[in-house]
Parts: sequence; C-alpha cells; structure tokens
Amino acid sequence: MEKYEQLLISLRRVIRAIDLHSRQLNKQSGLTGPQLMVMQKIAQLDAPLAKQVAEEITLSAATVTTIINRLESRGLVNRQRSETDKRKVHLYLSDNGQAILNGAPKPLQEHFIKRYQGLDEWEQSQLLSSIERIASMMDAEDLDAAPVLLVGKIQE
Repeated sequence: MEKYEQLLISLRRVIRAIDLHSRQLNKQSGLTGPQLMVMQKIAQLDAPLAKQVAEEITLSAATVTTIINRLESRGLVNRQRSETDKRKVHLYLSDNGQAILNGAPKPLQEHFIKRYQGLDEWEQSQLLSSIERIASMMDAEDLDAAPVLLVGKIQE
C-alpha cells in the first residue's frame, strides 16, 4: 500500500470518529456540535452578546446568530435587551437549556486535548505542523473552522 493511501485511510478514520461522536451527541442531547459549543459559551460567560460568543469559539457572528436563532426557537436560549444600552442583546440559557447542557456528553475534543497535552512538547509541535501542512495541501487554510471536532456544515 502506498504511503499516501495510508495517510488517506488515517484521515478517513479521523473523520469517521468525529462523525460517530457527533451522531452520539445529537442522539443523546438533540444538539449538534456547534449548538453545544454555543450553549457552553453562553453558560461560561456572564450574559454575553452573540458577538462575544462568536469570538470565543472562532466562528462568524452570522453563523453564531443562526445557531442562537435555532436554540431560541427550541426554548433553550433566551435573549434579553440591555437596560443600559438598548442596542445590546444579552444571551442566557433557559432552565431547559441548562438541563440539556448538564446532561450532554462531553465533546470529543476534551478527550483529544487531554491526550494531546500529555505528549512531549516536540511531538505536539510535530503533529500541529503536520496537520497544518495537510490543511494547506487540501486548500483548506481559509475555511471557517472552530476548535471543535465535528463533521458537517458549521452553519446551522
């Protein structure tokens, strides 16, 4: 087997692992990976604005607004206009949203991050360099991406 075939097989395994975890997340919580990320950030930050959430998870404000719209329509997120500046709309999890977040499985990247950080510094750098090179070879450097492992469209 050629080395490029081995590499493509390994990439496919990574994609498949991410896909399986995304399906499990959706089955257990009814959330997609991006929805979970947005809800986690809303819970972590103190009454954030959509723009703040977008910056924290490195997705476009438009993408995050679309996700928030879906979460709000499901009664998981509430918007509240600021008392001091009517242009600002703060985000909060509803009680139902908090309950779903509490019961949601851990994102796949938490397991990955723990194992990655357990590697020696040189090996972390080597893996980062290799993956960045692969992204470049696939003309993927400018694609909208967040530091979360999920498959499919990010825009909800």
